[in-house]
Amino acid sequence: MDDFEKKDSDTAFSKVVKAGKRTYFFDVKTTRQNEHYITITESKKIFEDNGSAHFEKHKIFLYKEDFEKFMDSFDEALQFIKENGGGTVNTENKSENTETDKYTNVDFDDLGK
Repeated sequence: MDDFEKKDSDTAFSKVVKAGKRTYFFDVKTTRQNEHYITITESKKIFEDNGSAHFEKHKIFLYKEDFEKFMDSFDEALQFIKENGGGTVNTENKSENTETDKYTNVDFDDLGK
């Protein structure tokens, strides 16, 4: 891989969130023009009938011109869930010795809003 290709795929920041059977990867990458963008990858281990396994992955690319719109819409969706009986949505980084404490909390503000 030459420097041109390597520069295109540089990862400046990475955060892994394990959530049950799924793992989420939040990666801040750098373009050739030295601008940042975010990739959000969901990975889920799938077992076949014969016992073999593979990972199913879905990826979203989020570019800096869309960060604010994305966060506004994400916040609206969380607010809707809170207001419409979707249970509690913990968006604060509180530690209460619960089962979820073993998972990593992600704050989208840390990802370069």
